Amino acid sequence: MKHSVVVLPLVVLIWVFLNGCVYCQTPAGVNVGAIFTFNSVIGRAARVAMKAAVADVNADPKILKDIKLNLIEEDANCSAFMGSVGAFKVLEEEVVAIIGPQSSAIAHMISEIANGLKVPQVSFAATDPTLSALQFPFFLRTTQSDFYQMAAMADLVDFYGWKEVIAIFIDDDYGRNGIAALDDELEKKSLKISHKFPLPIQFDVGNITDMLNKSKVLSTRVYIVHVGPDPRFRIFTIAQKLEMMTSKYVWLATDWLSTTLDSLTPMSQTSLHILQGVVGLRQHIPDSSRKRAFVSRWRKMLQEGLASSELNTYGFHAYDTVWAVAHSIDKFIKEDGNITFSPNDMLLKMNSTDRQMSNLKVFDGGSLLHRILLQTNFTGLSGKVQFNQDNRNIVSDGYDVINIDQMTVHTVGYWSNSSGFSVLPPENLKRDQNSYSSLDQKLKNVTWPSGKTETPRGWEIANNERPLRIGVPYRASFVEFATELPNSHKMQGYCIDVFNASRKYVPYDVPYILEPFGDGHSNPNYYELVQMVANEVFDAAVGDIAIVTNRTKIVDFSQPYATTGLVIVAPVRNSKSSAWVFLKPFTVEMWCVIGASFVVIAVVIWILEHRVNDDFRGSPKRQLITMFLFSFSTLFKTNQENTVSPLGRMVMVVWLFLLMVITASYTASLTSILTFQQLSSPITGIDSLIASNWPIGYQVGSFAHSYLADNLYIPRSRLISLGNPEEYASALRKGPKDGGVAAIIDELLYVELFLTNQTEFGIIGQPFTKSGWGFAFKRDSPLAVDISTAILKLSENGELQKIHEKWFCKMGCPGERRQKTESNQLHMISFWGLYLLCGVFTLGALLVFLLRMVRQFARYKRQQRQQPQQTDPSSPSTVLSKAHCPQIIYSFFDFIDEKEEAIKKMFTQGDNPPGRID
Repeated sequence: MKHSVVVLPLVVLIWVFLNGCVYCQTPAGVNVGAIFTFNSVIGRAARVAMKAAVADVNADPKILKDIKLNLIEEDANCSAFMGSVGAFKVLEEEVVAIIGPQSSAIAHMISEIANGLKVPQVSFAATDPTLSALQFPFFLRTTQSDFYQMAAMADLVDFYGWKEVIAIFIDDDYGRNGIAALDDELEKKSLKISHKFPLPIQFDVGNITDMLNKSKVLSTRVYIVHVGPDPRFRIFTIAQKLEMMTSKYVWLATDWLSTTLDSLTPMSQTSLHILQGVVGLRQHIPDSSRKRAFVSRWRKMLQEGLASSELNTYGFHAYDTVWAVAHSIDKFIKEDGNITFSPNDMLLKMNSTDRQMSNLKVFDGGSLLHRILLQTNFTGLSGKVQFNQDNRNIVSDGYDVINIDQMTVHTVGYWSNSSGFSVLPPENLKRDQNSYSSLDQKLKNVTWPSGKTETPRGWEIANNERPLRIGVPYRASFVEFATELPNSHKMQGYCIDVFNASRKYVPYDVPYILEPFGDGHSNPNYYELVQMVANEVFDAAVGDIAIVTNRTKIVDFSQPYATTGLVIVAPVRNSKSSAWVFLKPFTVEMWCVIGASFVVIAVVIWILEHRVNDDFRGSPKRQLITMFLFSFSTLFKTNQENTVSPLGRMVMVVWLFLLMVITASYTASLTSILTFQQLSSPITGIDSLIASNWPIGYQVGSFAHSYLADNLYIPRSRLISLGNPEEYASALRKGPKDGGVAAIIDELLYVELFLTNQTEFGIIGQPFTKSGWGFAFKRDSPLAVDISTAILKLSENGELQKIHEKWFCKMGCPGERRQKTESNQLHMISFWGLYLLCGVFTLGALLVFLLRMVRQFARYKRQQRQQPQQTDPSSPSTVLSKAHCPQIIYSFFDFIDEKEEAIKKMFTQGDNPPGRID
């Protein structure tokens, strides 16, 4: 018994020692699993690339020294079930990592298995963005996530100005999640996927034909195709047969297309003619000497029959994936030294019938190898191989933008997450650029399916097979705006003419049909009409549709083609004539100027006539009376005095012309004031109307009802609906005491039309809301923008005003008639030209008179100096000759005061003095 107690611990110690020695030994080989579809576009290239990588690793003494890297392959056969079976098979071989699969759907399944057994999984082709979720911590990928590809695709759509796209995709994890990422990226740019068309995983020609026929009737013409590689290009082949590869269409493809094209042999590229004008993305592989060397090596393998397809981007990623795993295993062995596996407790507890499952073991160093993989940092064939620590994706190198033209694939630019679009590769741009502007984006010219470089519009709002359905309010009142002709299905009216005129300025044809909305017996509800546009019952609505807040939330409106607003209409009465009404034609300023003009003319005429006209001479009192009586009597043309001097007559001609114009204007203005009805009302505005508690009328179907009730909080019991102008007039005449209304609130354009035949009602105050009429379109309809531009052109060239005059100005425009209630006073600005003319003539006459007087006075002074002093030295002449400046001025005025005849006589005597013999 004592011996057994001693032997047992000794045996245990020996067993532990022997096992430790075994585990500390460097393994002779390391197994890595590879699960992918062998016979596929990606698989054919990836298989050859991975075998080449394994051979290069085993031949390199610097990595995994004396350790052979074994690649255990299993064919997933494009099936998640077969992929899962393959995963179990390779895991039974105690692999330390799984490379693949290429399918995102299979990757989801295998990731769950890899998580359970703690085996890192590195995919070179699974691009589903959701694989980066925390749900799959052991999943890494050396290819770019579709998150970046869809960001590039959204930028491409935005770059060309398209607003909506149609998405065609495979209905699996790869397709659905990729399109979901595209939807998110488009939404960031206020763009959207208008329709989504999923295809079965194993789709056939019938599925494609049905899908394309359904999409053909839609207005959007930009297609984004996100499917798996298809060497037969079946979607584009059917699209060509359905005449969908024309100038009206845009076809964009994710990197499945470039992968397929890169894999084609030169003999297979004859089918590229069906891809004319298609634009796609290709994962960017920077150019390098190692890349060029491997491409040359690949061509040699093709010649030797070792490869069956051309090399594509996923072949580069597959090659680099093997090297990334090899580097990580090498570092793992150097750090830990042991590659051990342990049974899974949960599998051990399973029934004996599941012994095959119990053979699966957990990789003890899985977490460590996973951490080492995340630290990978080397330059491979595909460029920099480095993982993002947050989402375990490889750092994106961007995408090439390719364009197929004349059976040749052209690279028209590049996209990167940091710089956007550029004609230079991302590695040649600044790396520190964190954001980019749309102004910096550049691509080379793209040839579209039409063979032209002009960017397609990207949508077709309607065609002859499916014309635009436009709802038009079938009005019962105010039919001048829009209504249906009797015994006809034609619509006419002011709004219809504006739409037809604006349609001529839209740079493409828009087939349409007008459908009446309403029964014609009562006005329709306009909110219901707008709601039908939002519900796509109508494609648009044309009519007198007010642009108000609740409607703009569900549809898009065009630029307003008419300005309007809510106004108050109420009964009016004549105001009493003022005793001073005769002063109203002119403003106070004008009256002052007229009075001053009479005074100035009186003074000027007196100066010009005083020396030659006896009527303007006499005592100062008489001259003052004559001067002003003459001036004011010119108003009535009854002045008794006549002008004699030429200068005076000239001034009088101009003055009488000015007076004639002023008199005629005064008469016309006073007549207008005395004959036009001046309006007034006890209601002064919306505030007094609300405070009055009187009933208020509104038009049936108008937004006025909801505005008054919801915004101004007027009780609905006070609001009375009225259907036509006759009801308007009747309700206003009855008044609030006899079952009528105190006032009506309606839009200005309706009210102006109503008042054309009414004299006992008027508009009170100014519009208390500002709005306009526009045409309603479905949300994000591109036609709304083009119609808005056309309406602006109509406004600028005057056509909009001509249409308005055609319908509402046969008897004078309502707006002009309303303006007659404004002040008719005349202002000084209306006559300043005449006053300027009169002033110039008057000043000219005074200047000529003054110069003439100075000349005569100078002559007079010379004669005084030349005459001998025959008189007493104290005589006036002697004193005048010796006078200084003040005396000269006084003598000058005395000289002017002399009659013209006396001056001439004085000059005659000076020329012939006494005693002179001629």
